[in-house]
Amino acid sequence: MFPEPFRTGAAELIASCRAAGLTIATAESCTGGLLAGLITAIPGSSDVFEQGFVTYSNAAKIESLAVAPQILERFGAVSAEAARAMAAGALAHSPADLALSITGIAGPGGGSPEKPVGLVYFGLARRDADVIIVEKRFGELGRDAVRFAAIATAIELLLDAARDLDCARLS
Repeated sequence: MFPEPFRTGAAELIASCRAAGLTIATAESCTGGLLAGLITAIPGSSDVFEQGFVTYSNAAKIESLAVAPQILERFGAVSAEAARAMAAGALAHSPADLALSITGIAGPGGGSPEKPVGLVYFGLARRDADVIIVEKRFGELGRDAVRFAAIATAIELLLDAARDLDCARLS
């Protein structure tokens, strides 16, 4: 289902998390669970993957991740603020060590001059650390390409975090 480079990245993430004793949770909107699907497509993923939240609607973000309605009203679901709240909510509602959120506009519609199609925000939450926000503007690649670019970025962000935490534990 997933191209080999994606599976290789996910396998590397799982091995890195396993070696560091880390677990992962995901909170996805525009990717609709593809990140969780990619991670769990790898044998042994149950050693590190705790759970995934697919919160496509604003109501789901509020109910499942405790995203404050004011954040969604003021900044919108596709915003750094929403990504931050989603990642923090996934971490708060799971026993995971790392949580990664994804929210964006995959297209083909739904974009605006301020928030164009291909705009995706990622939130990376770790225990006892500030949430890191990454903004990517993939452009109008097509819905599937934007979603696949988002999960590729998410795997890299998680892998970098797992490596950093593993190095910190060894220091």
